Amino acid sequence: MPDPYLALRLAHIIGAAVLFGTGLGIAFFMVMAHRSGDAAIVAATARTVVVADFVFTTTAVIVQPATGIALVFVAGHGFFDLWVIVSLGLYAAAGLCWLPVVFMQMRMRRLAETAAREGAPLPADYHRLFRTWFALGWPAFTAVIAIFVLMVFRPV
Repeated sequence: MPDPYLALRLAHIIGAAVLFGTGLGIAFFMVMAHRSGDAAIVAATARTVVVADFVFTTTAVIVQPATGIALVFVAGHGFFDLWVIVSLGLYAAAGLCWLPVVFMQMRMRRLAETAAREGAPLPADYHRLFRTWFALGWPAFTAVIAIFVLMVFRPV
């Protein structure tokens, strides 16, 4: 029978890898599509990005706190240990950046699809959303990296 701690830890690590990796992949492909300036490329990329966010990121967003809380319990850590509290706060902060980004991606997709269909350039609303989307990515990724540091080193 597998050790519950190791099984939870594996699930938590895989969830973290999916969360971070999907986020980096989405960011990379959206930035590259944006740099092309081609509405059709942006629209096609944004369609895929929205699906990836719902399939992978949403799943990982659910798995991470579930496995994390279970790990704290199984490993005998305190729920009020500073590293746990800070990790949860950083996770919430990353989530507060991610939620509006999901809706921005859907809006950017619609704007790019309309521009591509009409043979028009990407509109000013798209560019404004992209800048905000890009800006929100920095604190979210920084928070996730900080969580990794806390999970590995568990400072007292």
